[in-house]
Amino acid sequence: MIKGCIADCKLEDAGFHYTMTLIQGKYKMFILYALAEFGVVRFNALKKFIGEISFKTLSKTLKDLESDGLIHREEYPQIPPKVEYSLTKRGESLIPILDQLCIWGEKHRLDSLHPDPIAK
Repeated sequence: MIKGCIADCKLEDAGFHYTMTLIQGKYKMFILYALAEFGVVRFNALKKFIGEISFKTLSKTLKDLESDGLIHREEYPQIPPKVEYSLTKRGESLIPILDQLCIWGEKHRLDSLHPDPIAK
């Protein structure tokens, strides 16, 4: 990260802003995590895994991730319809970042369960 003068910069010109526009949202990271962990996943399995998400919100979020090129949707012409989701190469390129978030979360989740009274 290069430090500069904030007066000379705009957030929307930063790569960070672009990345955040792709992954921000209440459930996008959960979906990317599920696809990274489990590979090809069906709609109802994602719904069950996330739990609290509505069918409408899951559908919209999947469409957004697909239109951003992060996930692939494969529809099979059968009855009942079968639709599977997986990461694209572009989506897979986010996995090292997601892995780092997981590592950070595990470390600090455990810290919050057993706080060190000396550390600040």
